[in-house]
Amino acid sequence: MTTTQAPAEPRPTASRPRAARGRIALLGLGGACLLAGLDAALLAVGVWAPVGATHLPDVHGMVMVLGFMGTLIALERAQALRQPWAYLAPGVLGAGGVALVLGQHLIGQLLLVQGCLLFLAVLLGLWRRAPLPLVAVQALSVVLAAAAAALWLVVDVAALIGLLTGFLVLTIAAERAELAQLAMGRRAVPTLVVLGSWVALAASATVVWPDAGARALGLGLVVVAAWLLRDDVARRMVRADGLRRYNGAALLGGYGWLAVAGLTWLVGGVPATDAAYDIAIHATFLGFGMSMIMAHAPIIFPTVLGRPLPYRPALWLPLVVLNTALAARVVGDLTGRGPLWEVGSVGTVVALLLFVVTAVGVVVRGE
Repeated sequence: MTTTQAPAEPRPTASRPRAARGRIALLGLGGACLLAGLDAALLAVGVWAPVGATHLPDVHGMVMVLGFMGTLIALERAQALRQPWAYLAPGVLGAGGVALVLGQHLIGQLLLVQGCLLFLAVLLGLWRRAPLPLVAVQALSVVLAAAAAALWLVVDVAALIGLLTGFLVLTIAAERAELAQLAMGRRAVPTLVVLGSWVALAASATVVWPDAGARALGLGLVVVAAWLLRDDVARRMVRADGLRRYNGAALLGGYGWLAVAGLTWLVGGVPATDAAYDIAIHATFLGFGMSMIMAHAPIIFPTVLGRPLPYRPALWLPLVVLNTALAARVVGDLTGRGPLWEVGSVGTVVALLLFVVTAVGVVVRGE
């Protein structure tokens, strides 16, 4: 991220390794949530999993979205604010996810609410520093996450998927508009504000008017995907070499999966079958969300970790496996959830594990 981050202030040399270790520890909390979420995914599919805790599938969604993705995003934003208290946000979100994994349901729920509120305070701090529309859209995304966390105290998580989708999509759309706004032109920020407002309103409507809200959200997601496919730099990057081609491929794949999720909601409204629900959820959070994490990892992680994550061709492996396995899962959903669906579901877990192992290996080799 560039526009909201202040120039680095001189710091004592001895404090830098300590600060980096603290950020790595926070990243470890998010990583623990990821591993637990993948274990829960295997249990939900009905195959062997390392940990057989029966409560894990019930908290799988919140652990992955707010415990894992929320921690990563909040950590990056805390790094941009450069205030010690800001790191409470990723810390509390990660702790909330871990509490859910350990079976402390109410404690985990309350920690997620508190973590989202702290995350919102971080965005308000960035807004005070740079009152820009890009920051406002990011803050709006966290409002949706906080609403989802709070409402989870009284309603089932299935009713909150629209809010969680809005959180992820607005966060990433704002990130892309910020990173590529020179290439996207002057229309990028106004377009983001209009589409972000639509997605936020539609996501909120899914709680009160589920079917109408889902269709409106689906339309918003399709338009966001079309906008990013048309105006973002991904189509040019994929024709380059090395890191730029990798980034472009990951971005284009993510936008394609976002369009799939949007069409699923737009055509069907609230998913009426397990297959439709599975496609909408995993096209959004795996196809779109994880593709974006893979695309941005070589750019964002070095800032957060203080260690290089240089491009290596090995980074292609988890990206290809993720997209191939998710496509198999979707086809399996459409054809009756047979062996293809099971193989595709397990394949997405393998892809994320491959990404973790590959990223760690690249960091170690880079040092």
